[in-house]
Amino acid sequence: MSDPNESPNSALGYIVDRAVATISLDSPEQKNSLSPELITELADRLDEAMTDDAVRVIVLTNTGNTFCAGADLKSAAPGAKASGRTRSFVEVFQTIQNGPKPVIGKINGHATGGGVGLAAVCDISVMRDDAKIGFTEVRLGVAPAIISVVCLPKMNRADATELFLTGERIPPARAAEVGLINRSVPAADLDSVVEGFIDQLILGGPSALAFAKRVIQEVPAMSTGEAFKWTEVQSAALFTRDEAKAGIAAFRNREPAPWASR
Repeated sequence: MSDPNESPNSALGYIVDRAVATISLDSPEQKNSLSPELITELADRLDEAMTDDAVRVIVLTNTGNTFCAGADLKSAAPGAKASGRTRSFVEVFQTIQNGPKPVIGKINGHATGGGVGLAAVCDISVMRDDAKIGFTEVRLGVAPAIISVVCLPKMNRADATELFLTGERIPPARAAEVGLINRSVPAADLDSVVEGFIDQLILGGPSALAFAKRVIQEVPAMSTGEAFKWTEVQSAALFTRDEAKAGIAAFRNREPAPWASR
């Protein structure tokens, strides 16, 4: 259900329904550009969803024909902090990456600049195939800096060099090929494909999903020896948890796991 305390001037929509928190970038007139206000509200809503026991999966999507156009170029100094309480774009990325719950990007429109980073940082991203996506920063006289931290690990050097330096907007099928997103689908199939991913994620134990995300973030930074040592200890600990015991018992009894329902 929607939040009754949501501000009428909110730049986001927020709904929790059947274990899914849907966060919608909702400033279509501004092409969902990254104003300090939108970034702050997005960071707050992500924190809320990550700590809500009723939420199992988070979906990040948009209204209008643009998922996110990147920095708010209409502000006096794009990227500068507004007066009052603000949060940073880095916090948004870190919450999605390090938070315990899977985040699906439902990219229902174009994505450029910082919007590419938002699409790429999601655990799973699905984009409608009639949109465009691209690192357009160099054509404005700047560069894809902060978003490079979440995009480069998903790309090989040749693709990153081509797309960062040319600023070309590419179709989602190409974005999937280079690893920025997971799927390019017809607009008519976007809802059903995302629902399919939600249904699959719900089958995973909440603690197991959280640890799987941690593995993805931490293991690549370790040496092989460190990784084996750490994962051996963690794997043994996982099998002692109540969640694992319940899941294994359900498997043996050919029953659904206790968490496998919306």
